[in-house]
Amino acid sequence: MTDPFTPDDPSPSAFDGDRSTASFGFRNVSPEEKTDLVTSVFRRVAEHYDVMNDVMSFGIHRHWKNELITMLRPRPDMHLLDMAGGTGDIAFRFLEACTGFMPSSSVTVCDRNDKMLYEGKRKAINKGILKGLSWICGDAAEIPFKDNTFDAYTVSFGLRNVTEIDKALREAHRVLKTGGQFFCLEFSKVTSKTLEKLYDFYSFQVIPKMGALVADDKEAYQYLVESIARFPDQQTLADKIKEAGFAQVSWRNMSQGVVAVHSALKL
Repeated sequence: MTDPFTPDDPSPSAFDGDRSTASFGFRNVSPEEKTDLVTSVFRRVAEHYDVMNDVMSFGIHRHWKNELITMLRPRPDMHLLDMAGGTGDIAFRFLEACTGFMPSSSVTVCDRNDKMLYEGKRKAINKGILKGLSWICGDAAEIPFKDNTFDAYTVSFGLRNVTEIDKALREAHRVLKTGGQFFCLEFSKVTSKTLEKLYDFYSFQVIPKMGALVADDKEAYQYLVESIARFPDQQTLADKIKEAGFAQVSWRNMSQGVVAVHSALKL
């Protein structure tokens, strides 16, 4: 029987070798078109992005992000690059964890979407967070910083939206200092067969309807769930991180693999 939650003829994922195409959900498009389509999606949902995260995950995304910061272990003089971090969720948590030894630590949020950055800046002002934080519009595959700049690099629910993921991983390696930490928090492959069926039903039958109701954009959240389904499993992503030059690559599943945090070091 055909799986109702996957395409009949799945096209290659963003990790396959054909560089002439890229995956936008279950569709194959040109790399340039994917970049434009993803930009359009996040421009449309930026205003409702945080609310939808709470609604879709029942608030559990907050726990996942808190755990990421715990794994990062902020310390004095740490300079973090948070890639695709537009609305500031990771950056704010990092700075809160650095409260005892500010202002020596800092975070740079880099996102290619100006509307997401606008939402992040607005939140920072409302929270009174004005120091130790900078905002840069830039692409994960062409990071606008010199080699060996940062002590740590995080990307949270952003890697699957990058057109050239292999290049983005190499760029992460390039801008980290020797000994620098890499962390990727991303949706992954559920480890429980029972939960997998429930999760697929919820993803494909419920989340797009939530998107239509809360953000008035069913199509954007249909892309979201398709992009999750197309994203590689934990081991495949770990292999790609190694290929980008990282060492000590590992991952930690959370919520039975609904998400995973991959970590690595630049040696």
